[in-house]
Amino acid sequence: MNKRIAVLPGDGIGPEVMSGAVRVLQEISDCFHHNFIFEEGLIGGSAIDEYGNPLPESTLNLCKESDAILLGAVGGPKWDSISQSIRPEQGLLKLRKEMGLFANLRPVSAFQPLIHASTLKKEVVENVDLLIVRELTGGLYFGEPSERRGENKETAIDTLVYHLHEIERVVEKAFQLARKRRKKVTSVDKANVLESSRMWREVVNQVAKKYPDVIVEHMLVDSTAMQLIYRPEQFDVIVTENLFGDILSDEASMITGSLGMLPSASLRSDLVGLYEPVHGSAPDIAGKNQANPLGMILSAALMLKYSFGLDKEANIIEEAVMNTLNEGYHTGDLNLEHGKQIGTSEMINKIIDSINENQAITGILTAYI
Repeated sequence: MNKRIAVLPGDGIGPEVMSGAVRVLQEISDCFHHNFIFEEGLIGGSAIDEYGNPLPESTLNLCKESDAILLGAVGGPKWDSISQSIRPEQGLLKLRKEMGLFANLRPVSAFQPLIHASTLKKEVVENVDLLIVRELTGGLYFGEPSERRGENKETAIDTLVYHLHEIERVVEKAFQLARKRRKKVTSVDKANVLESSRMWREVVNQVAKKYPDVIVEHMLVDSTAMQLIYRPEQFDVIVTENLFGDILSDEASMITGSLGMLPSASLRSDLVGLYEPVHGSAPDIAGKNQANPLGMILSAALMLKYSFGLDKEANIIEEAVMNTLNEGYHTGDLNLEHGKQIGTSEMINKIIDSINENQAITGILTAYI
């Protein structure tokens, strides 16, 4: 298999965790005789420093010509004083819009070695396995106008706009994913207040007719926020609009006990996707060999699964992460009760060792059979 992958390390710890993902993918490529071609581009603060633009044309063109995109992290206090139009985060928002990446997937699963680190009780989190599908290209983040008015700029206006097709395509994706999981969709809105939410609910009911085998429920966003803490195991696939999805996915990420563990995928209707860890750029630990690379590595596994259809290879990476945690190895952000704290580079090496061990055992069993 020949695939071109755009690699956007970004800012802060982005380059460190990205190096781990690339090394792991190179190992997978060698083991399974794939040909992954990695090409780097600048985005976020690093792109502002170089070009005065958080998403240079060269980076956008690279992404458009690639089969998938890996992104580390963007932003940091260095660029806080820059105008809103050229902030690092604007590069990511524009990339999602330009690439048509309308569905953000945030899987949230309990990692057994980390359950004790969750602020919730063990019995609340141990069976959690949910997927949040967040609409990415509409809503408040892209509303027009977005401005301040009045003589003293005392009135701020942001508009929440959704078009029918934007809702239909992300809802359709949620039902497709639910059909491959436990066949339940929870649609989250604020239909008791917002007209956009009432249209959202109408679309969900219409799409649901095509999926009679999938259970559908509607839930208001405030109730969902409560239920995620009270009984998160009730959820399978949650689908919601941009702002609600942003908030709920961050809340859900803390169920597992560490933000640094969680991957995400942003997809469009074909197989092209952008894959990034949920964590931020963490500039305070950048360059100190302290960053947790597992969220980025697991994002690379999602890329293999969703963009390339390489489920077996993706599962091997996920197993390597779990095996390494079960052996007690962890970075400083993970509070394992029994284990050994190691640095970023050491953690990457452990994952690669686990992949090689898996392949060696598979080879022995194959030869024996």
